[in-house]
Amino acid sequence: MAELLELLWIPFLMCLVLTGIHAYLGVHVLAREVVFVDIALAQIAALGATAAFLIGYDMDTWESYAIALFATLLGALVLSLTRMRHRHVSQEAVIGVVYAVSSAGAVLLADRAAHGIEHIRAMLVGSLLAVRGPEVLKVALLYALIGGLHWLCRKPFFLISTDPDAAYAQRWSVRLWDFLFYASFGVVVTSSVRIGGVLLVFSYLIVPALAATVMGGTVATRLLIGWSFGTLVSVIGMAASAVFDLPTGAAVVCTFGLTLLAFAVAARVFGWRPVRARTVLASRPLHSAEKH
Repeated sequence: MAELLELLWIPFLMCLVLTGIHAYLGVHVLAREVVFVDIALAQIAALGATAAFLIGYDMDTWESYAIALFATLLGALVLSLTRMRHRHVSQEAVIGVVYAVSSAGAVLLADRAAHGIEHIRAMLVGSLLAVRGPEVLKVALLYALIGGLHWLCRKPFFLISTDPDAAYAQRWSVRLWDFLFYASFGVVVTSSVRIGGVLLVFSYLIVPALAATVMGGTVATRLLIGWSFGTLVSVIGMAASAVFDLPTGAAVVCTFGLTLLAFAVAARVFGWRPVRARTVLASRPLHSAEKH
């Protein structure tokens, strides 16, 4: 058991890194009401990685990462261009189409590759146990840089997420800022999918943010709740994987679902009511030089 716990220590640290960035991005995703954008971008990254696999690059090569990232950035461009002030079609519908086409494309490409089924399985559930210390540090540094970018751009990002009409009224370049948001989002997703797979990445993005929404409060409060929830689930999921000899990624995903269900039941029993969130945005219009 001691050897097993030692084996799971580094994957657990990676789960904490995933929690840190994805719980934050989940707050934006729920505010934008584009819940499936993460799984759509993750599937686009999987499509790019599958194309790289077909032409001979393994998942852990930089060529595979570059191709997957290029595909994800194209997806980010599509999502930013389909954002309109006056919606005639729900953006969630566009995201659904993107996901379906990307999934079908990945299946078609995998069908032409040797060991394609194994590759598809790896893209779904990842290879969390194969993570090593240097990779944790590299990914943590990358996500810290992405977090720094979002801190610098927090005013337009949060305004567009929470009050897009105000963003248009204040003449922000919404599509440009949307592309920057989704491009940085895509970098995170492309990196995370290679580690945890599509399902785990989606769980870390949405479930902690949902739990935080149940409690409500300020953005800072929701982030603390989301990070705490993700950490708790990582501990329980890793422990269940070790004790019952289960696939780690799948165990953590199922733990997310069961823990969220227990959280929702507790919220109903104890009568928790969401508190209206206040963003970190200033209410006054920004100077025009800050808008572009």
